[in-house]
Amino acid sequence: MSFGGSKMANVTLRTASTEDFFRRVRDRAKRLDSGETLPAEITISFGDPAELLRILSSERVRLLPQIKGASQQVSALALGLQRDVRAVSRDVLLLEKAGLLRTRYEANPAHGRFKVVESIAREYQLVASL
Repeated sequence: MSFGGSKMANVTLRTASTEDFFRRVRDRAKRLDSGETLPAEITISFGDPAELLRILSSERVRLLPQIKGASQQVSALALGLQRDVRAVSRDVLLLEKAGLLRTRYEANPAHGRFKVVESIAREYQLVASL
């Protein structure tokens, strides 16, 4: 997933209905049609608050700020969070599938390669309505 090179977007996670989603899309389209430059932002909507909470467990919420400042290896994240590497790796995979971070591989001289975790956002915002 690429977001325009090194530009980082603000990411908003929200609960929203299908109608809310299409209202936001129409609003953005109108703003673009009028020539307005829109900020780099990503909104990820969940129709079910339970699904949002499944993705954002307390341990995964702790993980996001750890990578906001700099890319890190999974093992370094696990060490910083005082968690098992396998558990952090599973959380990274789930958060990547949800679009909240990205990973890439780098060469590790004489040892193959390692996975690096990167934030896609300079800020994560949570908006929930029940």
